[in-house]
Amino acid sequence: MCYTPLMDLLDKIRDKSARVAIVGLGYVGLPLATGFAKVGFRVLGVDVNAEKVGTLNQGKSYIPDVPSADVADLVTRDRFQATTDFGDLIDADVIFICVPTPITPAKVPDLSFIVSAAQGVGSRIKRGQLVILQSTTHPGTTEEDVLPILEKRSGLVAGRDFYLAFCPERINPGDAKFGVENTPKVVGGLTPESTTVAAGLMACMGAPVHTVSSPRTAEMAKLLENTFRSVNIALVNELAKLCERMGIDVWEVIEAASTKPFGFMPFYPGPGVGGHCIPVDPFYLSWKARELDFYTHFIELAAEVNQSMPYHTVDKVVKALGSRKKPLAGAKVVVLGVAFKKDIDDARNSVAERIILQLLNLQAEVVYNDPNVPVYKVGAESRPERGIEMRSVDLTDSLIAGADCVLIVTGHSQYDYQHIVDTATLVVDSCNATKHIAPPAEGRIFKVGRPD
Repeated sequence: MCYTPLMDLLDKIRDKSARVAIVGLGYVGLPLATGFAKVGFRVLGVDVNAEKVGTLNQGKSYIPDVPSADVADLVTRDRFQATTDFGDLIDADVIFICVPTPITPAKVPDLSFIVSAAQGVGSRIKRGQLVILQSTTHPGTTEEDVLPILEKRSGLVAGRDFYLAFCPERINPGDAKFGVENTPKVVGGLTPESTTVAAGLMACMGAPVHTVSSPRTAEMAKLLENTFRSVNIALVNELAKLCERMGIDVWEVIEAASTKPFGFMPFYPGPGVGGHCIPVDPFYLSWKARELDFYTHFIELAAEVNQSMPYHTVDKVVKALGSRKKPLAGAKVVVLGVAFKKDIDDARNSVAERIILQLLNLQAEVVYNDPNVPVYKVGAESRPERGIEMRSVDLTDSLIAGADCVLIVTGHSQYDYQHIVDTATLVVDSCNATKHIAPPAEGRIFKVGRPD
């Protein structure tokens, strides 16, 4: 029997002698790198940020979900090392691309990081290598954007000389239950051989692997996952505003509906959606759909509803202050939490930015506290020259008592909400963080989704 490059790579994967390289060592790439290193592969991490590379090679992590002790152990045992040199990819058998895929301020997909990574990878590809794109993107990116770059730069043919697949990341920052090791994987290869080898590699993590017919199917599956969440969050956000007008507490409504053991999944309203997926991914899909003269009205409407919530939250602050006959202009507002969700340090696309900018534009005096985000820059995305760097202030009793309004944006578990409410004169809760506060304090709490 003829021994083929595919068989050779599969053998290397089975005995874990395959060398794995990860391009992009952020919230997706670093957990993936340490995950493969833990199960026995030698892993090379590549990133353009020299500071990050130096930190990792010293055995330190900058991502809470990846303990420094794990990085130090893997570095010591020569299972993991990081570099800024793309030239080192030549020795890899498998190369992952795990770079950011943001949108512009005009909500247009920005593939520049993928293009740049593909160019760097393409110049180093050799026969028999496997390339897997993990960055969330619109259907067609692997075949229409990454593939031509890889083939042009390498002079090789995908599916014949090297293997190409898409395997969407499913990282959920701060999730103590599901991580890269135990979250099921979806794999779609350019060819059946590409799917086989990529699925075989991902199975080494230990979690189930579901294969699909093509990269674009896998890309669409990822967008469906996050668009599903976007649409359902938009539904409860809209209901929250309706419930306020109807004199109904939406939080009580959701709790009641959640008693149904079938046909219902609870989603919760809030000040908006943030992070690296939900506020971004639907725009990748709607943008791509327009190439086909197809308009995703339902999806875009959901995004519109979610984007309205930071403004609704500020309106809630105005109403709360008005109940004390206090204007927003000149009011002292303390914002609690600027991370995009509770108990993490990730502030990417956080709704706190929109809220703080609105408050400042309406001439409020704003400070913030977040035990996980010591420095926060607002206004830099659309107008870099006007970005404002803010620093988390100490959450003292005098700060809370002296504020005209304490606005809870991100409900971190570290906060003592009973004490905050007891000390403050007025609290606006955008995320139901004060749900367990004793009734006597309720008169000081204004809540999104509940009548004023």
